[in-house]
Amino acid sequence: MTFYLGTDRVHWLASAGVPLFVSHRQLTSRVSLPRATSPWALDSGGFTELSTHGEWKTTPEQYVSAIRRYRDEIGMLQWAAPQDWMNEPAMIERTGLSVPEHQRRTVENYLHLRDIAADLPIIPVLQGWDPDDYLRCADLYAAAGVDLAAEPVVGVGTVCRRQDTASGTAVLTELRTLGLSLHGFGVKVTGLRAFGALLTSSDSMAWSYRARRAAGDRQARGKSGSVDGCPKKTCAHCLHFALTWREALLRHEQGEPAWTLW
Repeated sequence: MTFYLGTDRVHWLASAGVPLFVSHRQLTSRVSLPRATSPWALDSGGFTELSTHGEWKTTPEQYVSAIRRYRDEIGMLQWAAPQDWMNEPAMIERTGLSVPEHQRRTVENYLHLRDIAADLPIIPVLQGWDPDDYLRCADLYAAAGVDLAAEPVVGVGTVCRRQDTASGTAVLTELRTLGLSLHGFGVKVTGLRAFGALLTSSDSMAWSYRARRAAGDRQARGKSGSVDGCPKKTCAHCLHFALTWREALLRHEQGEPAWTLW
């Protein structure tokens, strides 16, 4: 499984040396952009945009223009998420729409982006809440002539809220029966333990929460707020901590025991 380390530190694209997952919201206002030294993938920033506005304010044309800029100026872009519509109950309440309507808009957006930007590696995303929802979303793509099994990667949205239950595993197991290469958005450690073997790739920014917690715990014990061996005073926004966390995560995925980072 390819693991994309989530980050809001744009300059890490030039220095991290590992696959990164970076949001459009972090990149769009930058006058200059770093040149990537490792593969990366683009998050559309949909959760924040829908949470804030209850709808997409960024037009497909604006988003496509931004992706082209990132592809050309940053380089090494593997794929970009579409402007999909998440289906957590809180998001459904925020938009005032239904799960089927969110699914319809997700598929419609992908088709529109594909039509106006066939040169860009924009991936389809399946959205839903119950396991059957995702299959219905797959049917919407099929009805539109999209062969999901032929796509290099298909995103699975709204899984990060269900990682401690069997429902995430049920969703992904059903989708794997369709022969899909799946990316799990925002999958934390608990999710990877439960269903990581069903994913081709995933991303997470869980290291950031760990870093802040680590700093607080260590300071409470009268120590520096950073991980041992790091010259910084705190682990917040720290590449050293993020890479240490990622390495431990991947070791755990390979069957080694659980770890501590502080």
